[in-house]
Amino acid sequence: MNAPTRTLRLLTANIQAGSSTRRYSDYVTRSWSHALPAGSKRSSLDAIAKLASGRDIVGLQEADPGSLRSGFTNQTHYLAERAGFNYWSHQPNRRMGGVASSANGLLSRLEPVEVQDHALPGRIGGRGVLLARFGDDREGLTVAVAHLSLGVGSRMAQLDFIADLLTDHPNAVLMGDFNCKAERPEMQVLYRKTRLQPPGCLVPTFPSWRPDRAIDHILVSSSLQQRSVEAVPAAFSDHLAVAMSIDVPANALR
Repeated sequence: MNAPTRTLRLLTANIQAGSSTRRYSDYVTRSWSHALPAGSKRSSLDAIAKLASGRDIVGLQEADPGSLRSGFTNQTHYLAERAGFNYWSHQPNRRMGGVASSANGLLSRLEPVEVQDHALPGRIGGRGVLLARFGDDREGLTVAVAHLSLGVGSRMAQLDFIADLLTDHPNAVLMGDFNCKAERPEMQVLYRKTRLQPPGCLVPTFPSWRPDRAIDHILVSSSLQQRSVEAVPAAFSDHLAVAMSIDVPANALR
């Protein structure tokens, strides 16, 4: 007889702090939106909240924790309230003089038993991984949210650090903006040291207006059964979000 499972709906999204980027030229012509609160950021956040509302666990990258450009709004908290999540946590990791800040975020309908905040190594500081545990023992579900560096050397050190965090967690999910494809050499440390598996289906997510690079991922342990995966717009972010449904052993959530 098969052990009982529970289906969880996951989402990871780099929300670009609610800014709009619809073409490469916007990085120059709309650069002001990364420092000023003007624009349609609130309506973008509302669209992201609507997308998140159908999920059980959501990982966010580039969520502003409350600086000038967001109108001093903690965007993770705002999304949790708008999308009806009882549990949320955020990890501020990059601050630019009070004008702009960036954070990893977690929204959950399940109550975590523990949330950990880890700084990631790298040539330039300001990257982190947010780790939440569900269930009371080693077999519990562990969910990590990360935003990795652009540089290969820093990414390699960061992935090695994350692999050490997850090596003793048999039921794990790692989601986020990896800034690299899943088959890159630096990714192999995850597959060697943990039970995380390469994605069975590559889903291009960047740039959002003409996606041809799969750099946003949800990786799951071999004990977790993937049911579906797709890329979906995260308002007008330059990344598409990744949505996935997985079957989790019921005892991993007790």
